[in-house]
Amino acid sequence: MDIESLRDYCLSKPAVEETLPFGPDTLVYKVGGKVFLICPMESETFRFNVKCDPERAIELRERYACVQPGYHMNKKHWNTIYVDGSVSNTMLKEWINDSYDLIVASLPAKTRDQVKGQQ
Repeated sequence: MDIESLRDYCLSKPAVEETLPFGPDTLVYKVGGKVFLICPMESETFRFNVKCDPERAIELRERYACVQPGYHMNKKHWNTIYVDGSVSNTMLKEWINDSYDLIVASLPAKTRDQVKGQQ
């Protein structure tokens, strides 16, 4: 996966918006106005942050070296994924999906229903 395929994948999900609230070098993907993925464009190693269930976050960090506590994020709920080729694109997409689904589930019912209506 590279930054273009990450971008395309995120934007293919229902009701996703791409924003640059931290300046031109950090892509932020939101659903229902809430962040589910952050990707710095100017880092040495391609990486992105995704939200994760706290217990699963620990499990993934223990199992995969490319999964680290969320860089500049709440480390209980966010993981930083270093895209180094050690896990498949399918796995990366699964972690993106999990983050997206966690955020959708946390939205107010009316907003959540609107998002689900776009699927």
